Amino acid sequence: MRIASSTISDNIVRQIQHLSAQQARLQTQVSTGQRISAPEDDPAAVARVLNLTSERRQVVQFGQNTSRALAVSQASYAGLQSLKAVSDRAGQLATLGTGTLGPDAMSAYATETNQLIEQAVQTANSKYNGDFLYAGTAVGTQPFTIARDPTTGQVTGVTYAGNTAQTAINVSETSSITPSTDGATNTGLGDFINRLVSLRDALASGNTTAVAATQPNLTSSENVLVTSIANVGGVQTRIEASQTQQADRLTSIDGLVSAAADADLPSTIVKLNQTQTAYQAALQSAVNIMHTSLLDYLK
Repeated sequence: MRIASSTISDNIVRQIQHLSAQQARLQTQVSTGQRISAPEDDPAAVARVLNLTSERRQVVQFGQNTSRALAVSQASYAGLQSLKAVSDRAGQLATLGTGTLGPDAMSAYATETNQLIEQAVQTANSKYNGDFLYAGTAVGTQPFTIARDPTTGQVTGVTYAGNTAQTAINVSETSSITPSTDGATNTGLGDFINRLVSLRDALASGNTTAVAATQPNLTSSENVLVTSIANVGGVQTRIEASQTQQADRLTSIDGLVSAAADADLPSTIVKLNQTQTAYQAALQSAVNIMHTSLLDYLK
């Protein structure tokens, strides 16, 4: 059967083009470390990578949410610890104020209690990242409005202006965490400050019976603080466990993406060398065949 020389030439050109394209693809894989540069390289793997990439973005967002929740929780915890220290000292002053003391000592204790009130008010109205910590979800509203004596400037009472709701932060597809203090704690902080005011006034009056009457309420406020500290500490433990889970999940996703998209470099380099050899051989064959003419056969 007679084969036209043009057919032979076309076949050679197609073979060279195929080897050239294969060589370029392998060179790209070696240089980038990725075996997929276009969807048609492996449609199934591309679909897996896209799904995993979407899942990874979600996990990263959950990680950011968790970090924010932990920061809020830590700030709330630090404030509660500060208020607990105020409560501890107030309890000591209340005990001292029930003893046999002179007016100067009672006045000194009243002055110290007044400073504790100012510290408690400042802490209860503290912010984190521009949001009030103890206002519930009304984070733009100062939680405790303060009434002061126009003559002395001393705090005479506070009123809670926040709400009793809590912000839930998603830390996974199926779970959320409320890092802020609950409504009972927030309103309890207002009660605590007002009880400090009662203690100060009792000490200032020198009335030991009135001082003793403040002790049960101060103990109740301390119980609220202790319970809230325990709750916030438990939330922090949950948040930290969630962070560990998210880190492990990211590592797993990255491994799956790598398995689907990364090139096996040793194998790819071997294939590249083989393709380059075949390409050079094809070029040499093409040169030899193209130079053959009818005169070569007549000889």
